[in-house]
Amino acid sequence: MSKLMPVLFIGHGSPINALENNQFTSKWREVASSFDAPKAILAISAHWYIDELALSSGKQNQTIHDFYGFPESLHKFNYSAVGNPELASHIKEILAGTAELPEVFLNHEWGLDHGVWSILCHMYPEANIPVIQLSIMRDKTASWHYELARKLCKLREEGVLILASGNIVHNLRLLDWHNVRNTYPWAKKFDESISDMLIKNNHAAIINYDKLTDARLAVPSEDHFIPLLYAIGAANESDEVTLFNQAIIYGSLSMTSVIFTS
Repeated sequence: MSKLMPVLFIGHGSPINALENNQFTSKWREVASSFDAPKAILAISAHWYIDELALSSGKQNQTIHDFYGFPESLHKFNYSAVGNPELASHIKEILAGTAELPEVFLNHEWGLDHGVWSILCHMYPEANIPVIQLSIMRDKTASWHYELARKLCKLREEGVLILASGNIVHNLRLLDWHNVRNTYPWAKKFDESISDMLIKNNHAAIINYDKLTDARLAVPSEDHFIPLLYAIGAANESDEVTLFNQAIIYGSLSMTSVIFTS
């Protein structure tokens, strides 16, 4: 059997990373160079968190600037990767065969939000790989998202890179903007607990992350954690699990990322 494409979960942090060359973005570039370029990318981002299950299906992706208060250069930043309507339809067919799933919509208007393009502009700066996004459907259980991701793992055999983008710890209300190196003890503890579960392939414990002592502080809203469930769902038990960018910044924002390779 041919080698599978990897699965990635990236702690994307601030959109300003699109413009910066720092310890995190340099690692994104390094990781991208460690495997063959994919035929296409399926991205699951914390920033497309809506009431329906949808796939972006336009031929050309717009660059969505879903933030405010950043430099004008970031608001004008453009990542011009094309879409892949055929792949979107193919994935819709895969998911349509699952009775417990709702209708899957094709969205011709959605493009790439900053959870995707702020990473890909470093991984694939030439924007020469087609990218589509799968929405995160709100009000579904963690196990529901995980089981949905299991349906997507076959895409790895077809040369599709599955890229999940969020943050394991994401509490914007408690960010210490004056100290990038600050790490709250509860944030460190939660991040380390999830990291240990990843290394041990303890998916059941990750799905039940809300039972951890510091979960309410680390994950005050689920949108940034759910992408991790898609990453582990699309991974195989036999995959090698490698953590990178293990750090908490500004007290309550985890940049910890993981790659699953066959």
